[in-house]
Amino acid sequence: MSSKVEFLVADSIADVPAEAWNVLSSGNPFVRHEFLSALHDTGCATDATGWQPTYLLMKRGGRLAGVMPLYLKFHSRGEYVFDHAWADAFQRHGLRYYPKLLSAVPFSPVTGPRLLAPTHADRVLLAQGAIQLAKQLDVSSIHVLFSNEDDIEALRDAGYMLREGVQFHWENFGYKTFDEFLSKMSHDKRKKVKQDRRRVHDAGVTFRWLRGQEIGQDDLDFFYECYENTYREHWNPPYLNRKFFGQVHRTMPDALMLVIAEEDGKRLAVALNVVQGDTMYGRYWGTKEFVSGLHFETCYMQGIEYGIANGLKSFEGGAQGVHKMSRGLMPTPTWSAHWIADNRFAHAISEFLDQETAAMDQHIDELEAHTPFKRKG
Repeated sequence: MSSKVEFLVADSIADVPAEAWNVLSSGNPFVRHEFLSALHDTGCATDATGWQPTYLLMKRGGRLAGVMPLYLKFHSRGEYVFDHAWADAFQRHGLRYYPKLLSAVPFSPVTGPRLLAPTHADRVLLAQGAIQLAKQLDVSSIHVLFSNEDDIEALRDAGYMLREGVQFHWENFGYKTFDEFLSKMSHDKRKKVKQDRRRVHDAGVTFRWLRGQEIGQDDLDFFYECYENTYREHWNPPYLNRKFFGQVHRTMPDALMLVIAEEDGKRLAVALNVVQGDTMYGRYWGTKEFVSGLHFETCYMQGIEYGIANGLKSFEGGAQGVHKMSRGLMPTPTWSAHWIADNRFAHAISEFLDQETAAMDQHIDELEAHTPFKRKG
């Protein structure tokens, strides 16, 4: 069989067989063919919304050997790694920043593979192939967001610049019960968690966990009503529509887990999580009315309790939120990678990233010094 490598661009994920794609996805739910198809089929991430699919396919001997989810982006919304200052600098110097090439899962700030290939060498080839594509398209830059460790190593070797961020994740250290988890926290933090949980309980709120086929269409309707309300309260239209969640539930139902808060059978609030293997990802939440402590309980404490009950190893609480530390979610570095076509801007951004990374490392160290857990020794 020929070992010749060739690169192709697909403007629709439908052009790539789902089985061949998913073999390369490492099981990550957000880069599965079904999840990305739902984003496109329902009109959430399309040319019309500024996400033009430009998927890079690498074939060897005619067989699919690697995939890089790429989009031509005409804005920076829905990314959660902020480059607005870079775009402003380009504009001030009379240069065009958009469109740019972006490798990410639309509206999903979740770490995972972006260079979908089984070996380091092939991941490097994909990253280099993206640079050649960027030059052919004459775009300003490539941005690879929330990359996992394997990707970061390959992107560095391919000449990309790295940018550090932080999220807050919970790790299961073999807890057998939720009380055992609480026992590891400092007295003040444990007391605060118990007080907040008691306040929710005293308000008559109970919780149900629904996974996969246990989730009915009325449950999804209620979730979407709450999700949409959360966006409207911040004067923004939601990125995702009801059809998207329905298609994900239909095509990969076991990935979805709902926490529903109720009072006397009346649904008050809901959190939607995505589960794959031993990891759960906190994604969206919404509520119909305010109850003190309900947000923390629905989004985080119920997620941790579910994780312990089901033997999960980690619970990723989503983007931003230093406040999550008081609930036992600890700072965890995240990484993106960037290639800039203009050497002058590449040099300036490289210097900025060096300074930003040093500041971010210091920030994470300072956060870890305020751990909610008991000190060892």
